[in-house]
Amino acid sequence: MKLPEKLIGYCRRSPERMAWLERLPALVEELTERWLLRPGEPFASAEASCAYVAPVVRGDGTAAVLKLGMPHMEGEQEIAGLRFWRGDAMVRLLEADDALGAMLLERCEPGTTLRSEPETRQDEVIAGLAKRLWAASAPAQGELGRFRHLSEMIAYWSEETRAQAANWPDAGLVGEGLRVFEELSRPGADDLLLAMDLHAGNVLRAERAPWLVIDPKPFVGDRAYDLAQHLINCEARLHADAAGFVERVADLAEVDRERLRLWTFARAAADPREDWTKALWMDVARPLAP
Repeated sequence: MKLPEKLIGYCRRSPERMAWLERLPALVEELTERWLLRPGEPFASAEASCAYVAPVVRGDGTAAVLKLGMPHMEGEQEIAGLRFWRGDAMVRLLEADDALGAMLLERCEPGTTLRSEPETRQDEVIAGLAKRLWAASAPAQGELGRFRHLSEMIAYWSEETRAQAANWPDAGLVGEGLRVFEELSRPGADDLLLAMDLHAGNVLRAERAPWLVIDPKPFVGDRAYDLAQHLINCEARLHADAAGFVERVADLAEVDRERLRLWTFARAAADPREDWTKALWMDVARPLAP
């Protein structure tokens, strides 16, 4: 079975993931037989880095997508999130095997990513989708207890960043980012279910709706956090005018400007990263710092 090189690279980082990768061909064969699928070649886009994702045709002739997520902390509750949103602004879950982390998803056609649109248009689409996803969880507070809290993921990331302390280019700025992370991630009365990895590469053009979100990594937390990944992915605009960009997106999504500014500062200053020599992120963090 031909696998995307980026997925192989991510799996090489841990023995658990390599063991999963070795089992993957047998898992795909088992699922194609069980769900009566005819699989195609797996997608090899930059977005398909943490999962095996391939187009398939079901027994009744309808198109779908088979996805098996590699073991990683952020994506553990993806299936639960897809069930929660039930296709509202989100891709639909058709079948699932929770134990295997396997999903059969609706196929988005034509499947073009939101990256094909100008970034100012991306701002508008991301904000609109985010508000729809948050609206679904506002009346469902009783269901949110089965999801992990954002503070758990922030603590996990912060531990990784502290382990990289020898490489920090500005210890004071990174330390402040870690402090802001801890402060903002505390549970609050207005917490909602977040998609977490909401950016233009994870939004596809579809027939059922103009745009649908894929690849949720659900955690419960501050809604302003859900916009930070889109900002981080638009590096040039964030570097050119971080404050103005933050204000624009906050206003479009109707979230508190200050909280989004602080989340963006913390992400720029204290995200764990492989390459701390890239000066861009410290340059973004400084004008946003508290």
